[in-house]
Amino acid sequence: MRKTLALTAAILAGCCPSPSSRPAPAEPEHAAVLPVTPEEPPVVDPTPAPTSPYPATRREAIVDDIHGQKVADPYRWLEDADKPEVASWMDAQDAYARGQLAALPGRDRIAARLKEVFYYDAMGAPSHRKGRYFFTRKLATQEKSIVYWKKGKTGAETVLLDPNGWSADGSAGLSGWWPTRDGKLVAYNRNEHNSDEAVMHVLDVDTGKDLADVIPGTKYSGAAWTPDGKGFYYTWVPPVSDTVSIADRPGFAEVRYHAIGTDPAKDPVVRPATGDPQTFLGGWVSWDGRWLMASVQHGWNSTDVYFRDLKAKGAAAEKWTTLVEGVPAVFDVTVWRDKFYVNTNDGAPRYKVYRVDPAHPERAQWKELIPERTDAVLEGVGIVGEHLALTYLRAASSELEVRGLDGKLTRKVALPAIGTTGGIGGNPDEDTGYFSFSSFTEPSVIYETSIKTGKVSEWSRVKLPIDTSALVTEQVKFASKDGTELSMFLIHRKDAKRDGTNPVVLYGYGGFNVSLTPGFSSSRMVWLELGGMYAIPNLRGGGEYGEDWHKDGMLLKKQNVFDDYIASARYLIDQGWTSSEHLAIYGGSNGGLLVGAAMTQAPELYKAVVCGVPLLDMVRYHLFGSGKTWIPEYGSADDAAQFAALYAYSPYHRVVDGTRYPALLMMSSDHDDRVDPMHARKFTAAVQHASPSGAPPAWLRIEKNAGHGGADVVRQQVEQNADLYAFLAAQLGIAL
Repeated sequence: MRKTLALTAAILAGCCPSPSSRPAPAEPEHAAVLPVTPEEPPVVDPTPAPTSPYPATRREAIVDDIHGQKVADPYRWLEDADKPEVASWMDAQDAYARGQLAALPGRDRIAARLKEVFYYDAMGAPSHRKGRYFFTRKLATQEKSIVYWKKGKTGAETVLLDPNGWSADGSAGLSGWWPTRDGKLVAYNRNEHNSDEAVMHVLDVDTGKDLADVIPGTKYSGAAWTPDGKGFYYTWVPPVSDTVSIADRPGFAEVRYHAIGTDPAKDPVVRPATGDPQTFLGGWVSWDGRWLMASVQHGWNSTDVYFRDLKAKGAAAEKWTTLVEGVPAVFDVTVWRDKFYVNTNDGAPRYKVYRVDPAHPERAQWKELIPERTDAVLEGVGIVGEHLALTYLRAASSELEVRGLDGKLTRKVALPAIGTTGGIGGNPDEDTGYFSFSSFTEPSVIYETSIKTGKVSEWSRVKLPIDTSALVTEQVKFASKDGTELSMFLIHRKDAKRDGTNPVVLYGYGGFNVSLTPGFSSSRMVWLELGGMYAIPNLRGGGEYGEDWHKDGMLLKKQNVFDDYIASARYLIDQGWTSSEHLAIYGGSNGGLLVGAAMTQAPELYKAVVCGVPLLDMVRYHLFGSGKTWIPEYGSADDAAQFAALYAYSPYHRVVDGTRYPALLMMSSDHDDRVDPMHARKFTAAVQHASPSGAPPAWLRIEKNAGHGGADVVRQQVEQNADLYAFLAAQLGIAL
């Protein structure tokens, strides 16, 4: 399923996508190093004026010549966090920011309220494996979720994986787990500092003990077990070395097979590396174990798919057959009973489904099963209980359908209200399925359903000490700069007046085909309790209205996204919901790029900016972290036309000395191995230097033991959100 971002995360909900934990690639890695041609030797400028409150930051006279354009980069020295000078600078900036944040009025009051709503009990939907049920529980007394198992639905619950005890400081975490078909073994990924990097382990369920099988290099992988539980397929990437850079690692990824009890270093390669760091390679096996699938994802716009018949004999067993290759479209394949169900936007921007016989995979033999809808986007296709389970997005909200394998409608599944579901999950040969639901004012509920009868019952519900009865959600329509119609969700108190004084947070993302849909957020509820309001526009670059909507906000058209976001701000002001003195913008990752661009292109519109784990130097982004995998989405400075577009909006390069920018809270993580924190460092330094005396603050807060998604420890989430909302309250005039 393509990525839908229901706004449920407490912090930094938007992320530059990484491959899905499913063995098939997904939301949200990846020419040459740009030449450095200084016009003069690097020198130290007089750093912040004596009146500057910030830790000193030196500037260097580094200027590149790129396609004939002189590009200054005075803070390039801040790119290398391993250098003692940079580490000291980071410590000083973080200490200064935290000192300022700790002194904000009402900060401790906000933290106390966040504790009340962040520590709660919750249970996830179960995975059924031959009489054994596996599920997660979040306990109000624990910092991290725990995986349990039990025999039958009424059996005693046994702790299977409890990351709360894996490290004294909470830095070790669980990033994914996959049980065998018989439920006797579970493969799981352990990571450090909540980074993407992971090591896979295998656990014996009955004994609760790890086997000797330990596989490093599973950063982008899950475990695709064979039905007999004797082994699994996975994607392996080599460690960073003299010959493998962090930016090039995706091109070295291989699909391998691991037999339990054997040396992982000798695991055979079943699908070799692509050699292209702009691609994701993944593999998975069909539920019946017959078909081994492999896919190569080219950004978020194109997928190649191959398959192998594992029941074939001799040389035929090693043969890969091409299902689709070289077509500029997305192909998502689900396999059942020797048929391939292909969800694609090829010739259908809102997606449609084909059924394919692997004995005749030629495109001319594909049978259209479910046509494209004009009023909704087909988000995902699964098979549960011998039926197709479809998830649609209509007007950026979810709909569910169950259809027979012949494509005929069985029923529409009623959802409680306008909101978001991840679709019906379950086993293809079992009648019971589960689906979640949440909205802006309804915490997550998980429902159990019978595919055969349509009966729906509540499985679990999150209960929080929050009263949402005084709140309302509405969806408004308005025009962007070029006349394109946009939609936006507004969440506010029923008695909110359009008098221009509402403290509004405008949250956005706009990229990678990611859809912003209604979802619950405890931290947002705290903001609303303080008297604030939230606005969430559906910008081009996202997936809310199909692939054309996505393409209209990528590559050379990326400026459309920023125009949409700025138009959203102007709409809120023009309609009297708020004013520039009461408006803040907020986004993370690709959303951090969004708010960085909005801040530098229209600084007069906003009072404050919260920018999390962002991309901001768009000239050099592809040289760091997972940057090269995003070239199909953003483009690369190595291409002259793409460089011109990137340089025109690159926030780091648009910072102008003497400009009075809005107050900036930059939120970074010390172990972000997806979007390199150099972006946050360089941009903050540039804004601090550019700001005239008496300008609003520009603070850099760095989360410890945290990756791209922040920390997975609740106490850190509480502290981070307390700083965030205390900052916004102080800037937007909320008296605490």
